[in-house]
Amino acid sequence: MSHQETPFRAPRRLGKHLSLTALNLTSLGLAAAGLVLALAAPPAATPARADETCQSPYMAKITGNEEYIYVWTLGMEGVGDESDKLVTIDVRPDSGTYGKVVASVSVGGRHEAHHSGFTDDRRYLWAGGLDTSMIYIFDVHTNPGKPTLHKTIKTFVKDTGGAVGPHTFYALPGRMMITGLSNDKDHGGKSALVEYGNDGAFIATHWIPDPKDMRGADGQANADGYNYDARVLPRKNVMLSSSFTGWSNYMMDFGKMLQDGEAMKRFGKTVTLWDLHTRQPKQVFSVPGAPLEVRWAWGPNHNYAFTTTALTSKIWLIKEGDDGKWTAKAVADIGDPSKVPLPVDISISADDTRLWIDTFMDGTARLFDISNPEAPKQIYQKKIGAQLNMVSQSWDGNRVYFSTSLLANWDKKGADNEQFVKGYDWDGQELKHRFTVDFIKEGLGRAHLMRFGASSLYSS
Repeated sequence: MSHQETPFRAPRRLGKHLSLTALNLTSLGLAAAGLVLALAAPPAATPARADETCQSPYMAKITGNEEYIYVWTLGMEGVGDESDKLVTIDVRPDSGTYGKVVASVSVGGRHEAHHSGFTDDRRYLWAGGLDTSMIYIFDVHTNPGKPTLHKTIKTFVKDTGGAVGPHTFYALPGRMMITGLSNDKDHGGKSALVEYGNDGAFIATHWIPDPKDMRGADGQANADGYNYDARVLPRKNVMLSSSFTGWSNYMMDFGKMLQDGEAMKRFGKTVTLWDLHTRQPKQVFSVPGAPLEVRWAWGPNHNYAFTTTALTSKIWLIKEGDDGKWTAKAVADIGDPSKVPLPVDISISADDTRLWIDTFMDGTARLFDISNPEAPKQIYQKKIGAQLNMVSQSWDGNRVYFSTSLLANWDKKGADNEQFVKGYDWDGQELKHRFTVDFIKEGLGRAHLMRFGASSLYSS
């Protein structure tokens, strides 16, 4: 792996005297990584924490209430300027514009806007297009209520040696880990993990193991080379990557794809375990049905993560056993799998007792009790809209936000093509609606990924 020493800007709440680099962390090994995790992931009982629970443990955390939601939004033909854009919604509780759009910056054209992620210092938000492989870097620290486009990376495919479709943007010290969903050879699902420095300079490509090139990993019979999400557990020196499908499928009309037998064979069925520091793949697990988002538990002794499978509607647990070996197994159904509710985004609570799961086809949010990770149990559900995709919850679990778009060619047609962001309060028993932003009525497009912002992160 190519290592480039890049500065790790200490999050503000870690104090002014912490100075580490990406190379330092690799050299110091698990002890240093564990220290950063411990500092960056405070106990869930701390009432002041308000950040999303799915963020990188290396990243600066919001204290107090989140103030803005940055929504990476797909341009929609015939709606507004028809371009992809970053939309800012004000969620300051006492603001006169609470629950309203206060800023929008278009990037020009439609690139299949999908996911986004902050740098470790949270000063910049990276966002990508699954179709054109463009990456847009927004300045969110100069004026958090009005982000600006800082830099555009147009060379992702060339830089990476053929990876296509930048998806997950995940902060590591001084650098960004990006998952690709496809490749430029056959537009299938074989792809890679990619690293860039916070300055936008390419660092390295790490191809997902496939049967012809396992890269030293075990599990050849399972391997498919597919990619989707990536998440890390620094204190155990592990990273997990999941799998989905390639460009030829995610850019196809959803109804047409469902009727295409060959297309339906082109979905991922693996989760890969990596050595975090060396980026060496160690083991490929069989997880059939297109495992999507990966979410690690936060507890200091909780050595496990969850993912859900879009096509088979199951919750999977990836866990380290007492013998140090990692396993993957299905532990619960989501709704009625025979009806293919299509689970999409998930969000784990900071105390590792609850898991929100959105299902696209029925527009429903389900809450599972995961106190026993081996046996999740659904305890609540609510229909949010005709279709539903992303979910973000505050660190204290008191606020939950939902958005709608899955992919431009997969979203529902006609009246069911609802495009919104909705905010709710969660009192432990019921979701209580606070606001709705109708993205079509506002001339914005298709609402996809949400990220929290706050001015307090940058105050002196």
